[in-house]
Amino acid sequence: MTQLQRRKIPDAAIARLPIYLQILNNLAATNVLRFSSDELAALAGVNAAKVRKDLSYLGSYGTRGVGYEVTYLTHQIKRELGLMREWNVVVVGAGNLGCALAKFDGFLSRGFPVVAIVDNDPKKIGRTTSSLTVGDVSDLKNIVRDEKISIGVITTSSSASQAAVDALVEAGITSILNFAPVVLSTPSSVSVRNVDLGVELQILSYFEQMRFETGSKSENAPQLNSAGAR
Repeated sequence: MTQLQRRKIPDAAIARLPIYLQILNNLAATNVLRFSSDELAALAGVNAAKVRKDLSYLGSYGTRGVGYEVTYLTHQIKRELGLMREWNVVVVGAGNLGCALAKFDGFLSRGFPVVAIVDNDPKKIGRTTSSLTVGDVSDLKNIVRDEKISIGVITTSSSASQAAVDALVEAGITSILNFAPVVLSTPSSVSVRNVDLGVELQILSYFEQMRFETGSKSENAPQLNSAGAR
């Protein structure tokens, strides 16, 4: 499949592929060899037609009465998501969140080793977190080059986040995961994914309020679950 063909996959479908991959990994761990689109849909919380459409972008249509092969589809999704190789990561911001992410083994197991962490605070530079020594953000360009880094993660304060993204862009980074609760200004060639924990908690607050209000009217009121939040 060519790079041109990959670009035709809708963003919404791309966002669901990691969910399918996690489910496939769980199926493989329980020695499941094949599955149907209905089974995958139930586990992913979407309808079967959407699953079949998403997988068709990969060139995988399954076999009527047989379904999809776990190993083969796992390979297809990993190939499409660029997971056939590792992508080195740098964390910008050596605060509590940044240090926690630098120590998180889940990134490495999924092919995203954190190989560097930087900050602009002289009190933090030179300290060790996990097996990494906090570097100086002013040296970010050299660090990115020497460590062959592809992805940057921003865990700074809101006020420092734009400076952090500017440093990453200047260092040649074109893929950024941003934990700062602020909209960043970046060139169109740079891909940014925002993770605002405050917003996620506010969304959960809505569902908690729904449960509270519904429960106050009837003890037998239906309860919401995580599928309702998708």
